[in-house]
Amino acid sequence: MIDLTIPKFIELIPNYVISIAEDLQAAGFEAYLVGGSIRDVLLEKIPTDYDIATNAYPEDIQKIFQKTVPTGAKFGTIIVVSENEQGERFDVEVTTYRSDADYVGGRWPTKVEFTKTIEEDLARRDFTINAIALDLQNFDESDVNIQEILVDPYGGISDLENKIIKAVREPIERFSEDGLRTVRGCRLAAQLEFEIEPATFEAMKQTNHITKQISVERFRDEFLKLLLKSPKPSVGLRLMKDAGILTLFIPELLEGIDVTQPEFHVEDVFEHSLKTCDVAEDSIKVAALFHDIGKPRTISKDDKGTHFYGHDQKGAEMTKEIMQRLKFPNAEIERTVKLIRWHMFYYPSGDWRKENLGASNVAPEDSHLEPEIKGESADPNAYGWTDGAIRRLIMNVGGEDAIDDLFKLRIADATSNPKAPFNPKEIDVLAARVSRVRASDMALKVTDLDINGHDLAEIGIEGGKEMGDILKELLEMVIDDPLLNKKETLLEKAKELRIKS
Repeated sequence: MIDLTIPKFIELIPNYVISIAEDLQAAGFEAYLVGGSIRDVLLEKIPTDYDIATNAYPEDIQKIFQKTVPTGAKFGTIIVVSENEQGERFDVEVTTYRSDADYVGGRWPTKVEFTKTIEEDLARRDFTINAIALDLQNFDESDVNIQEILVDPYGGISDLENKIIKAVREPIERFSEDGLRTVRGCRLAAQLEFEIEPATFEAMKQTNHITKQISVERFRDEFLKLLLKSPKPSVGLRLMKDAGILTLFIPELLEGIDVTQPEFHVEDVFEHSLKTCDVAEDSIKVAALFHDIGKPRTISKDDKGTHFYGHDQKGAEMTKEIMQRLKFPNAEIERTVKLIRWHMFYYPSGDWRKENLGASNVAPEDSHLEPEIKGESADPNAYGWTDGAIRRLIMNVGGEDAIDDLFKLRIADATSNPKAPFNPKEIDVLAARVSRVRASDMALKVTDLDINGHDLAEIGIEGGKEMGDILKELLEMVIDDPLLNKKETLLEKAKELRIKS
């Protein structure tokens, strides 16, 4: 049962919100806590932001408060800038009661009418659990009965208790007004671990023509909230699949349905991708979801079985197209694409030890460890990869920070599949190697070299392609042997390369 006692509400509604409500009330207006903030309070969660609904008009709100931002004034919304007891700044959306009509573009009402009552305002909202309001008039007094000051015309509290996502009034009408609501419904179901009421879900499927009209940016934002705020993003992603939403925005994901994989996989490509996303850390959620997206387009079969040769490269290309289509920031696209491109790196430490050390040199219970980790001496270029190969991996994936995310992706990929032969302890071995290499001076890009284009020009190397090619060759040399990264040595190497060319 939901806790409707005063102490719980006082604990979760901060004083700066109450202060804004009191200022509105002192000026003769009403003030209700509404939307996701009251929903979260009822669920005993700390809201990420707070929304107040009032019968004050935008111009009234701006007169009452000294610091305001009229970002949505034509829709009745004014951001009131407030501070808590510690002087921290907080933005609170204060919106005039309104009704919306004549939506265009699957998102925006062309007609907004300010109304007089909170009940009229709640009637325009998307889901019953978001159509609850709390009258902030003296709510913190000891003799106030919370149930008397809660406004819940559509049974939102009951739906919260029963863990149901249900549209306000007629679902077809709600989703026809705003196509983003179908996406938000799937996200909320996953985030709150609720079920979508059947009639509401059926209406979602019938209004794809409206959902299709929303901007890709709005979809992307809800998509990221789903990935980052849900205990299991796969729940919301399956709902989006069944509702037809993925077909509209990320149809490439659906290509993995019924694409079976070799013996070491349990699920098809689609389900494996969802489960990898579930177990992945936040920094790699998108990469985890898309890491195998290239498999359906690279599948081949022969007498040895099913193969997906080059799926990492194809997946990187597809991921770039998807993220550009959804207008992700360029830096995030580049980071994610590199993770997918290199997620299939092969580090043969186990195989190398068997060939070069022999089983007698490694105790069974310690077979995942490098000898130097156990205190034995070892060639720094041993265990299957040279230090230069380690540096190349770091360079290819995007630098020292990205290598940590690459390891996280590899582990998520493996741990999401109970039949995987992969031993995560091998990543520990590689991480130890990488740490050792990272502790030394590294040149991972041309600008890390101890010479530049001006230095090469002074020895007669012209700019353009010739200079660029020589700098790349010098970088390759330094990656293999960092001791070469000295100006005099590099200039000599550059002269040799020029003669050879």
